[in-house]
Amino acid sequence: QVQLVESGGGLVQAGGSLRLSCAASGSIFSGNAMGWYRQAPGKQRELVAFINNGGSINYADSVKGRFTISRDNAKNTVYLQMNSLKPEDTAVYYCNAIVFSRPKYDWGQGTQVTVSS
Repeated sequence: QVQLVESGGGLVQAGGSLRLSCAASGSIFSGNAMGWYRQAPGKQRELVAFINNGGSINYADSVKGRFTISRDNAKNTVYLQMNSLKPEDTAVYYCNAIVFSRPKYDWGQGTQVTVSS
């Protein structure tokens, strides 16, 4: 059974840092790009960063220079290091495999990130 489990969220003051982790079951990582998405209240889910199996990375403009995505294929885990957090980063963060530019699997429960001003 394919499963995505996100963790590491929390409440942090503006300017602070958090490191999110996403553990995947099964062969979810095999050959797939992995991405971090977020959904703020009343807004659509958006892709904030992705990393392909070869290590190429892309970020949304809103997080460039502040967030760093990485992956450990041996552990089936993808990470998101978030620095210089802003209140507008407040959202539920999710991970997923990306195939043909779309999320492939059912969403996990996500992890809440709240940044206070």
